[in-house]
Amino acid sequence: MARVSGVTIPLFSIRTRADWGIGQITDLPVCAEWLMHAGQRLLQVLPANELTDGETSPYGALSAFAIDPIYINVEQVPDLDEAARARVLGSEGHAELERVRNGARVDYRAVRALKKRVLAEAFQRFRTTGLARDDSRARTFRAFIEKESTWLCDHALYCALRASHASWGWSTWPVAERDRDPELVRLASRPTDDGALGTSVLEQMYLQWIAHEQWIWARSRMNALGVVLMGDMPFIVGNESVDVWANRNEFRTDVSLGAPPDPFSPEGQSWGLPAYDWDAMDRNDLGWIRARSRRAATLFDRFRIDHVVGFFRQWVRKGREPGYFLPSSEDDQRARGDKVLRAIIDAAGAGAVIAEDLGMIPPFVREAMSRLNLPGYKVLPWERDERSALRDPRAAFPTLSVATFSTHDTAPITQWWYDFADWERESFTAFADVHANQPEDERELRLFELLLSARSDLTLFLASELLGDKSRINTPGIVNDQNWTWRLPRPIEDLAGDPALMRRFERVRALTAASGRIAP
Repeated sequence: MARVSGVTIPLFSIRTRADWGIGQITDLPVCAEWLMHAGQRLLQVLPANELTDGETSPYGALSAFAIDPIYINVEQVPDLDEAARARVLGSEGHAELERVRNGARVDYRAVRALKKRVLAEAFQRFRTTGLARDDSRARTFRAFIEKESTWLCDHALYCALRASHASWGWSTWPVAERDRDPELVRLASRPTDDGALGTSVLEQMYLQWIAHEQWIWARSRMNALGVVLMGDMPFIVGNESVDVWANRNEFRTDVSLGAPPDPFSPEGQSWGLPAYDWDAMDRNDLGWIRARSRRAATLFDRFRIDHVVGFFRQWVRKGREPGYFLPSSEDDQRARGDKVLRAIIDAAGAGAVIAEDLGMIPPFVREAMSRLNLPGYKVLPWERDERSALRDPRAAFPTLSVATFSTHDTAPITQWWYDFADWERESFTAFADVHANQPEDERELRLFELLLSARSDLTLFLASELLGDKSRINTPGIVNDQNWTWRLPRPIEDLAGDPALMRRFERVRALTAASGRIAP
């Protein structure tokens, strides 16, 4: 890949004057065009898969394929005009909309409730007009169902059934529904609006169609601007996800996925997530993995594989028994990872995949990544030599890599700098003109210059870093209303009109050009 610099920002964090309290799919090109002022030509979002009502983590989705309807721009849904939206919301709804729109944090429950009301009305209007008349939009809708049926039918049926059980997961449902009675499955494969369940299935398909259409438009618009859209593919799904319900024999729910012991967790971690049953998945040539990769390639120009080491070996625990690796031998782990990664790359296309290889990674994982031309991550503060000194990103980082100061699970460098020990801050002076007595803005720009000078083909900033913001996206191991709720401090239209911020952007752009990542 050519040398390029980009920005990581969750879709939920994007903010415009017209949003509904959360970033929207159609805001992606708006955000990309704004970041171009800083010379950034790639925009990475965190997973945007559908979440349950009470979930906020993008890594806890109920589907590995479906887009969360919370990100739909309801004001650009053709089936609903302004008068209809106003009627559905009423004065109380409009007041709530203004509250969430002006909120400093994402209020998922409130935003989801507002959009559900409006989108339900949109579907009813589509059902009684477009579908009833079988007009051109209805035919486009049915073509979408046919094209995406491998995942869409199961997803729509699952969501319809889950809604009928007050959002309880599939393991609590009556046996016929829990175990996928053939008649139920056939209903989703031939969706009609006969009966409440059939109508609900169609509505779920409609929501995915609208989200998909908006997403494809946004990606096309970004590409026309010359900006790459990059996504993030979580390693695993949850026990109560549609994927486990529909493909139960391919997942192990008798064990809990986790992490092996380390100095911070002497007994290891148990995440309460299922594990892949690789033997079962091999019987259909990793069909689910390949389908998931193809779906990611449909939505993104490139995407990151989260926790890539897990595709080589899974650390699992059964109850309170000691944990262990699956597979157990290194030879089998090598073979497993190589097979899965080849399937992902084959389905997505060459050059589309990046691997997150942070943490305790066995050498054979990076050996496989090198053979497969998979870029890995280099987080500058964590890149140390045997003396714990920082490694020079201009000499030590491979070209085939992603250099960054921070991830969504760390503080941005704008805050992390203050968390370093004195000797750690001083170690940066070996490679960059940074010191404690500099004005904060100037020091941050010198740090940005260091990142951009890395040999790595791709460099990534957090959006908060470009703004000089110190907020975190997530603090691992803590559940609170601060995680996964960060929004831009002001709408993009206001930020783009801030002279001081845009001067900062122009300086970042100049540094980006000097690093060879954009034309001067």
